[in-house]
Amino acid sequence: MYKLIIFLLLALPISVFAQTVTTGTVFDYSKKTLSLPGVSIRNLNSKKVTSTNKDGKYSISANIGDLLEFSAVGYHTDTLYLTNLLNRTIYLPAKTNSLKDVDITAVRMNSQITDAKDPLAEKYTLLSTGGNLNRKRMTDKVGGLSLNLGYGKYKRQQRKEADLEEKEMYQDEIDENFTPKAITDLTKLEGEELKNFMIIYRPSIEAVKSERPFRYAFYISRAFAAWNKLTPQERKLQDLPKLKSN
Repeated sequence: MYKLIIFLLLALPISVFAQTVTTGTVFDYSKKTLSLPGVSIRNLNSKKVTSTNKDGKYSISANIGDLLEFSAVGYHTDTLYLTNLLNRTIYLPAKTNSLKDVDITAVRMNSQITDAKDPLAEKYTLLSTGGNLNRKRMTDKVGGLSLNLGYGKYKRQQRKEADLEEKEMYQDEIDENFTPKAITDLTKLEGEELKNFMIIYRPSIEAVKSERPFRYAFYISRAFAAWNKLTPQERKLQDLPKLKSN
């Protein structure tokens, strides 16, 4: 009996430690074998912080359901929702500048370019030409206002087309990142629950547009935390009411 008590006392701290610590290694996303030292790891639930050693390895106190944030200078911040405490391999993408510095010393413009006329501008700044583009352009103003009403309509159409192209661009980005595989890797959701989760928590264009770059992994983790608070009934998509037959 005495030996059994000693054994339990010795084994207890080990089991407790194993259940409250998660470990892993952080690598560069592009160079998969390049480990990253000095990466800051923050447990957003417990507020505990640690960093990777010279080999890119880390160990931090955590529980299942905690959210870990990984950040480093020159790299995009990423998050991880803990569905278990197994050893993890994390890949951080490096930040890149799309524009390079260019020193401009002098520019000589071709006169054919600078003197060229915009046919659409020419068309919509003519007033009451009846479609005759050879008629003299009107330069007079009435009441201090330039009478190029047709051009204003053309510009509004341009803005509408630009808005549609922008929305389509963001929709494509959401489709590429808010995928069943990305969600399953983070949340382990599958089947009907995965389908309902994607419909309920698909990020809006306004949300993606307001945060650039948009952190999809962090968003999915927060959405999954909210999902876990829903009742089984709330997680199901409600059927639309049937129309009454006449």
